[in-house]
Amino acid sequence: MKKLLISPSKMALGEQESQIYQNILKQASELSLNLMAVKVENHPEDFLGWCYELLSASKDRINYDLLEPQQLPVLKKLHDQLISAISFLQLKTLRVAPWPVISMFVEQHKDIIALEEQLRLTTYVQNIRKQALKDMIPEDLLAFSGKHTATLDPSTYNFDVEWFASTKSAKGFHQMLADLPGAFDDALANIPLEGDVSQGDYQQFVVTYLLAFNGSDEKPTLAPATRLLAMRRPDVFTPISNSRLDALCAALGITKLNNRDFERYWQDVVQSIHAMSWFKMATGSNELEAQLVNIKALLPCFFYYADKNTADNSNYIKLLNKPKRSTTSAGKPQRRGKESAEILVDRALAADDIPEHIRSKRDSIISEVQKGRGVNETISLMRTIFG
Repeated sequence: MKKLLISPSKMALGEQESQIYQNILKQASELSLNLMAVKVENHPEDFLGWCYELLSASKDRINYDLLEPQQLPVLKKLHDQLISAISFLQLKTLRVAPWPVISMFVEQHKDIIALEEQLRLTTYVQNIRKQALKDMIPEDLLAFSGKHTATLDPSTYNFDVEWFASTKSAKGFHQMLADLPGAFDDALANIPLEGDVSQGDYQQFVVTYLLAFNGSDEKPTLAPATRLLAMRRPDVFTPISNSRLDALCAALGITKLNNRDFERYWQDVVQSIHAMSWFKMATGSNELEAQLVNIKALLPCFFYYADKNTADNSNYIKLLNKPKRSTTSAGKPQRRGKESAEILVDRALAADDIPEHIRSKRDSIISEVQKGRGVNETISLMRTIFG
């Protein structure tokens, strides 16, 4: 372990990496006796590999029983620093890596980052993107805006809606979105669905987005706005989240944005990413690459730290493994609005493999879905009963 801890001092680290290394050492020094008891056989010669190895040693192989209670927050901070460092180092490769390297990284990490599930989200949003927010059913609005709730039927929403920058903590934003969706439609209308997006288009979006909050006690913030933009044009806008902003800004070599830096977001994030070689040269030489090109501004999200637990921590997977009939705290099934139930059922019944006699049970299926039963679960039950 001692050899591992001192090995970065022999690496050719840049100024940012050296500072990260020193900060990590400060936390590690308070855990030195515990860390020294961990056996280390892998000694990477690069800083990214070093961060992964130290994270593994301090997270998966350290003896937690020997830690004092006051050491646990220190260990948590060490893990957070290492995870942030890994995200920074992986994102930093975007500055210089060509398109084949970027697409290969995504493909090689597809299982860890739950790529198939994330692409299901982007495909779903692509199919509802032209619809006005005010006309969306509540579930679709959650999918577009990035907030998970237990009302999302995993048989229909077979993805975690919080991939690509969760907005679950932006309670004021979601209240405004629920109350005045048309105001956010007016803002998004400034961003064309196809073709180039100019700085003027973006500036008009910002003006209209800020106006949506006039007369409200809620403050308009940047992160949820970038989620809306990214879902509107995933080939142009990269979403940001407060928890990952440090790593992204450091990787781009910019001063950290604050939650009102709308102007700097365009200049320092959007324009910086658009200027990168891989972004300009992105081309679809196979099916996966073709999908990635359509959402190329989202690709930085795949370079944040992920591990073997990331895919299983998806809200979709968690919801899928819960009892099929979700309940409220009072123990009653959560009901859906009739409009939502009708739309979700009609989508499912439109599938080619649904027999006509099952389609004729539409009203009965809608009734069960309104009561909180899953769409696919209800249709499957009907097929079992009626063949």
